[in-house]
Amino acid sequence: MMISPLNVLQLLLQLLLIIRSSSSLSPPPPPPPTVLVTGGAGYIGSHTCLSLLTSGTSLVVYDDLSNSSPESLSRVSKIVSASTKTPGKVHFRLGDIRDSTTLNSVLSEFPSLRTCVHFAGLKAVGESSSVPLKYYDVNIRGTINLLKCLETHDVPNVVFSSSATVYGDPEILPIPENAPLKSTNPYGRTKLFVEELLRDLYTSSPDFWNILILRYFNPIGAHPSGLIGEDPKGIPNNLMPFVSQVCVGRREEVSVFGGDYETEDGTGVRDYIHVVDLARGHKDAIEKLEKGKVGCEAVNLGTGKGFSVLDLINGMGEATGKPVPYTVVGRRPGDVASCYCDPTKAEELLGWKAEKGLKDCCDDSWRWQVNNPEGYGEYVEEEKVLKSEN
Repeated sequence: MMISPLNVLQLLLQLLLIIRSSSSLSPPPPPPPTVLVTGGAGYIGSHTCLSLLTSGTSLVVYDDLSNSSPESLSRVSKIVSASTKTPGKVHFRLGDIRDSTTLNSVLSEFPSLRTCVHFAGLKAVGESSSVPLKYYDVNIRGTINLLKCLETHDVPNVVFSSSATVYGDPEILPIPENAPLKSTNPYGRTKLFVEELLRDLYTSSPDFWNILILRYFNPIGAHPSGLIGEDPKGIPNNLMPFVSQVCVGRREEVSVFGGDYETEDGTGVRDYIHVVDLARGHKDAIEKLEKGKVGCEAVNLGTGKGFSVLDLINGMGEATGKPVPYTVVGRRPGDVASCYCDPTKAEELLGWKAEKGLKDCCDDSWRWQVNNPEGYGEYVEEEKVLKSEN
């Protein structure tokens, strides 16, 4: 069968139209990133999950729930679904970071993972002095096991949850990242040892690893919705949750450890950072790692301003409308007089800086506590009320 030149021309024109039409279509968007979050059901972890999900990032949360509640993630999902049109998805997997079998299984289940935010670990300064082997086992052995599994499954990007405790009793104020590193308690030493481990690991395989170490100062506050906040099981080890529980009537008074430091009012001075700002810092760190090579860098996350223990107690008094009862007692071993950071590097490297002040921290903490007087409702019964470790 012969095809006329006119028919050939018509066919060519149709083909050209098809090609033009297909080329005018925008390419499909890349799939959203998926991030592994160890300890993601905890206080800082849950707020970070909220920040990431709101930006469209999907998550695999790996947590043993030893000091957290699955209710936190349920509430995170509630906030996200009400405020975000295209949120990321969250997948929860129960497990201990020391359990390589379960970890490897989870990493095999989600082969698209390329980034891990590592929160999982024990964090009570006082307890670490009583049971140091437990802290070394969970915080160091657990992290080594996690890193081995990440390497096996080709996950090179790591954001590590470190702490200002690696500066010990600081020699410089405000504290820059290149200040001398040391620690005054087992908890701080576990953070410092893991930092050194990460630096050695990067040096051994610089073409593979891409690491940001985030040194937190003193996270406090809660999400402004009042749906998620800090809910320690048992007796709080940190100042703000203890003060909050005194304010809501669960405890009698706050013990202020030391009133004779060389500070303006004699009590310890700290850099209190709102947990929402801190969560945003993790989101910015992940974006930085996923854009390209960073190496292995440590970054302070803090406000750069110091407030005393009494400043915080008085701030909570203003938030609640009534004074907070407290008693000044002796100093606690391992505490330092003042600790606040130089946050310049965070802004230069990550484009991040704290936006919320002490009033925001106190107002949001009180909103969380008054709306959730029993936290997430999973408390260990106590025979008597004990005083705070602030």
